[in-house]
Amino acid sequence: MKLSQSLLTLILLVALTGYATSSSMAAPPVASSGLSCAEAGSIDAQVTAEAEVVSIDCSFKDYKGVKSLHFDVKIKNVSSADQRYRVNLFLDNDKAVGGLLPRKGKPPVVKPGEEASFSYPIQGMAEKAGKVTLLVKTVSQ
Repeated sequence: MKLSQSLLTLILLVALTGYATSSSMAAPPVASSGLSCAEAGSIDAQVTAEAEVVSIDCSFKDYKGVKSLHFDVKIKNVSSADQRYRVNLFLDNDKAVGGLLPRKGKPPVVKPGEEASFSYPIQGMAEKAGKVTLLVKTVSQ
């Protein structure tokens, strides 16, 4: 699957911007454009230093029989230790979705250098989102 130029710009900005330290998420958000299902086409990403956003995409699919907005997020563990991440997506219309990544496993962790992904549905939201905020933290934070 080819990534759009603006999505690659987002990934580059997230990778090159100083992340928050592992003990806080105080870094300023990264702004980019290019999500096809976001009206403003903008996303703010606040990502812990132990993670790298490999890709974020969105689409409209059925979820429990209702057309819903889905965000597909792929995270890479760039630290030297096993990690589990808490991923949250906040929309400007007060809707939010999130969860742990990886969801399952024994133990449920992403090994150093490996990637994990998940599709987060926002049930019943059949229209474009406005501003989107992506927050990625380690479970220990």
